[in-house]
Amino acid sequence: MGGSPLTGIVLQARMGSSRLPGKVMHQLCGRPMLGHILDRLKRVRNSDALIVATTRKSRDDIIESFAVQENVACFRGDEGDVLDRYYRAALQFKLAIIVRATADNPLVDPDEIERLIELHLRSNADYTHSFGKLPVGIGAECFALAALERSWREGHEPNIREHVNEFIQERPLLFHIEELEIPSAKIAPRVRLTVDTQDDFDRMTRIYEKLYCAGAYITTEDAIGLCGTY
Repeated sequence: MGGSPLTGIVLQARMGSSRLPGKVMHQLCGRPMLGHILDRLKRVRNSDALIVATTRKSRDDIIESFAVQENVACFRGDEGDVLDRYYRAALQFKLAIIVRATADNPLVDPDEIERLIELHLRSNADYTHSFGKLPVGIGAECFALAALERSWREGHEPNIREHVNEFIQERPLLFHIEELEIPSAKIAPRVRLTVDTQDDFDRMTRIYEKLYCAGAYITTEDAIGLCGTY
């Protein structure tokens, strides 16, 4: 790890999910879902920092405590204005490149994040993403600080403040945008590997019990294969 510009993964996490409250601390094989996500993100070799970005709400104290326990940095900011949370976290940790990850994706793919960062650096992009072909819950995105700052400065609509990427996505002519090519074995856009509902969590529990509890590292290809039966 290391080198310039400084690259960091910022993982947004909060307890206040409307459909499945507290899901980030729900247990998968005896470990909180948030812990599994951190374990996988720590495998990304070309990132210089890993930061959990949570809110200032007292209910999210548990997330900060868990991050400290896991030796991971924590930033606390606005709950609804996620764009502001990301921008201020990037400034505090002096990041020039920001990888956005979310705590409802317990099968985030570190290999694809490494490839995402490589493409972003190689192409000198403003914004790079891997959405659209990977299973839902596997893709990620990468921002140059200048692009994030412009979004933060000029984007005032509620959807832009909540979703971070929409100022850029809605104005493609203003930014250099790259899309990561996906290996054919991982192309499965109809497969759902995110956790928004109890049904999602039950599916994820079955995947983890089949593989992780048996001592196996869960690859994207493994999960795609299992979703044919789950």
